[in-house]
Amino acid sequence: MVAADDLVRARKQLLDGGSRSRRLDTVALRQALVDLHEFWLTTKGAELGIKPDSGFAIVAVGGLGRRELLPYSDLDLVLLHDDLDPAVVSEVADRLWYPLWDAHIKLDHSVRTVPQALQVASSDLTAALGLLEARHIAGDVELSNLLIGGVRRQWRTGIRSRFDELVEQSRARWARSGEIAHRAEPDIKNGRGGLRDIQLLSALAIAQLTDAVPGLGPQTPGGGLAFAHERLLDVRTELHRVAGRGRDQLRAQDADEIGAALRIGDRFDLARMLSDSARTISYSVDVGLRTAGNALPRRGLSRLRRVPVRRPLDEGVVEHAGEVVLARDAKPNKDPGLIMRVAAAAAQTGMPISASTLNRLSDSAPELREPWPKEALDDLLVLLGSGRNTIAVIEALDRTGLWGRLLPEWGAIRDLPPRDAVHTWTVDRHLVETAAYASGFTTRVSRPDLLVLGALLHDIGKGRGGDHSLVGAELANQIGNRLGLWPSDVAVLSAMVRYHLLLPETATRRDLDDPATVRMVAEALGGDTVLLELLYALAEADSLATGPGVWGDWKSSLIRELVRRCRMVMAGEHLPTPDPIDPEHAALAADGGVHVLLQPAEGAHTYTVTVVAPDTPGLLSDAAGVLALHSLRVLSASLGSHEGAAVNSFTVAPRFGAPPQAGLLRQELIRAISGELDLVAMLEAKENQALAEQALERGAEGVPVQYAQAPPRIIWFDTQVDGQVILELRAEDRLGLLCRLASVLERHGADIRWARVSTLGSSVVDAFCLHLGDTDSRVTREEFEEAMLAVVPAPRPRTGEGAEDGVTEGGAG
Repeated sequence: MVAADDLVRARKQLLDGGSRSRRLDTVALRQALVDLHEFWLTTKGAELGIKPDSGFAIVAVGGLGRRELLPYSDLDLVLLHDDLDPAVVSEVADRLWYPLWDAHIKLDHSVRTVPQALQVASSDLTAALGLLEARHIAGDVELSNLLIGGVRRQWRTGIRSRFDELVEQSRARWARSGEIAHRAEPDIKNGRGGLRDIQLLSALAIAQLTDAVPGLGPQTPGGGLAFAHERLLDVRTELHRVAGRGRDQLRAQDADEIGAALRIGDRFDLARMLSDSARTISYSVDVGLRTAGNALPRRGLSRLRRVPVRRPLDEGVVEHAGEVVLARDAKPNKDPGLIMRVAAAAAQTGMPISASTLNRLSDSAPELREPWPKEALDDLLVLLGSGRNTIAVIEALDRTGLWGRLLPEWGAIRDLPPRDAVHTWTVDRHLVETAAYASGFTTRVSRPDLLVLGALLHDIGKGRGGDHSLVGAELANQIGNRLGLWPSDVAVLSAMVRYHLLLPETATRRDLDDPATVRMVAEALGGDTVLLELLYALAEADSLATGPGVWGDWKSSLIRELVRRCRMVMAGEHLPTPDPIDPEHAALAADGGVHVLLQPAEGAHTYTVTVVAPDTPGLLSDAAGVLALHSLRVLSASLGSHEGAAVNSFTVAPRFGAPPQAGLLRQELIRAISGELDLVAMLEAKENQALAEQALERGAEGVPVQYAQAPPRIIWFDTQVDGQVILELRAEDRLGLLCRLASVLERHGADIRWARVSTLGSSVVDAFCLHLGDTDSRVTREEFEEAMLAVVPAPRPRTGEGAEDGVTEGGAG
């Protein structure tokens, strides 16, 4: 038998191609390799008698089967026969395989009948996935069709029992090979977001569980899934050509050459392109697996619900089959804030946004007006304050073009590779990681909203040239105005971005014992203690999001000491103070009786509810409880008194629909004051029912625990009035939290003189002025703290850097 030397020579000629200007590009090279091998196999097959009606067929799998043959790919072939004489089969197989072996061509081969091949596919998942790509090359086409059709029918009918194994095999592969988007030397074939994942999507499509190319919307960065697939193929093709052998892992020393050959640029440009493509594929796989899983019969408790329930989450947003989707009456083309409500609901519940919902929003949702409505900003803050859930939601928005529509400045940093090896993530992912870490520190600061916004934007100036802190400060100013922040808050946000490196660089490079060092920092920050505490929390979040070991005891102790000394120089904190009472409300208070006013507020979905009633114990908890039971979320509150009457004003937002009539709220409040309603118990039941429904819908085995991202924090301020203190609580929100807190304070004998309540995204900063009489002692304060911490969401158990328990502090007036 003559070796396949002619095939080897032809392959070499294709790969050499003469000068660089004359050699084939990657697409043409792959096609030429496919044509060459098909020609050789059909010619050799005809020579061996492998013809129509011969009972033999040559079937290609792998790269040749997919028509994606790379320069040094293995040749994966199956010799099919129609249960012929073993001696004849052996002779034909030897005459087909030996020339390839003798020519040192890598060959993965098998000889099977159709039933044998189907048996292998039924018992070996890897073999089944390979045979799903089978393609007839030469010989008896009917025999090949029997195999191809049989394998696909078998795959479709058996996918229910094999789906879990398929998912587990994919996850194990990702764990071994890592993410292409965030790896210095990625595995183009096996890494998450690689070519194996394209084959996974194809297998799910053949099983009729999902579309092989999930829609990503018209504004998808990078050109969508098909283009991402093509680009990865091009990189792997050029990798083979550069390495001179089969290779899947892109080495750093080859990146510049490959980038130049593909006319992409240098290794950083290549890394950016790979990140974009891999993240597009990863998102598509997430959608494909989720869609496929929902198409299969449910298991466990979720089987009890034959038809998934549509549970309202927000105005125009519902949960359906474990995904966040649009309500049937939602009008995305007339509701600019719907994108942010969907995102906030997904982040809060931890559920993914339906791909069809994202596509519909991408197709028809209008631009948010500038400045943003307050409701949209609040939803953005909820999204950013949701910890690790934030990452998947922003990734989904970004892959479908929606995030770039909300933040056009994001395009310059999308998939931008870090220039410093210490960074784990691309710049855009680093910002999202920083925001996720910062959400765990929101109770350390008085402005949690500015902390998460600053975390999201602190490196927004990268990728544009110049000092990224200076460039970013200008962009932060632009973005803050667009978001509708107050001018003073825009200035603080811009300063956070401008000085986000000031504390770590000063603490680790300057002499802290030198008074000039501390004075320099204090002057740079304008003596602003709020900005100082924001930068302190941001420095830790930024370090934790950079990579392992960047935030340690040495660095944290130096920054902590610098901040302590700066606070001493800046000196003093301002006490919370009550808001003035509206003269109209004062007149109602003088008239006596119970009054409830409901008026539209500045936002399209916000209202002001004013309660004027005799100032009796329990009134605040009753009023807040009635609002919570009617699904009115308290965004802010100002609580005071006038001539023996309480004057409490609440800014509220209905979770969905329109608010109830003021008359109904008044009737319910009167019932609560008279003791007919146990509001705390009713709130507890409503919250547990919602959690139980969510757990059952998602297949959980019980009611989940409601955790917070950040540990709650209580700060005490002494005042100059005997027996009077100010208590400030920083925590995460929950259903009826103000009602629960007021009930605790009233139950423990505190007289609430006034209060200021602020809900910033998912965080609350509540200040209560309390008269404690003769009970003002450390023991009494500890009892208050214990009772209040029992009704706020507990911090999620965490280990490692950044973990922290609930905190209480004292302050001075």
